[in-house]
Amino acid sequence: MDQSIFHIDGAPLKLLLLGGQKSGKSRQAELLARAWLQADAGRSASLVATGTAYDLEMHERIARHQRDRRERVPQLATLEAPRDVAQLLQAHSRPEHLLVVDCLTLWLTNWLMPMEPPTPAPAPAQAWQAQCDAFIAALQAATGPVILVSNEIGLGVIPMGREVRAFVDALGLLNQQAAAACNRVQLMAAGLPLQMK
Repeated sequence: MDQSIFHIDGAPLKLLLLGGQKSGKSRQAELLARAWLQADAGRSASLVATGTAYDLEMHERIARHQRDRRERVPQLATLEAPRDVAQLLQAHSRPEHLLVVDCLTLWLTNWLMPMEPPTPAPAPAQAWQAQCDAFIAALQAATGPVILVSNEIGLGVIPMGREVRAFVDALGLLNQQAAAACNRVQLMAAGLPLQMK
């Protein structure tokens, strides 16, 4: 893999990988992390996991992802950040360290539709907007490469419920802001990347 992809015009790669369920987003991010690590023994990489296991199926899904990642990219460390992604980016971004945030969709879910609301519970929209602003600022300031994984869910049927419509809108806006802050954007479909930016 061409190592020049990790720097664009002298700046570190900031890549947004968009796609639907099972489109190959996470695998593409892992392949890039593996290429990053194989190119230089002095490099490191971490996966920022935003998913939380609130039921048995999600617990099994997370365990399967962890097993698959260990096989494909054994040097990829895992950092759990169900809510504090901005703070983690600030703390861990450096030129020799690649961060993969997987995924923005679950991160947004943890803020707008938490299974266990934080105590005390701030107004979700206000708390989310502050967190989103902090995240975009941290992404722009990151000194090392960052790969973001997010779902494109706005191509389907318009949801009937108010809460679901609000979530689809919020994710669409988050994806737009992330795309504007990134120097590369790819749309994944059937395991294939389509370069958008």
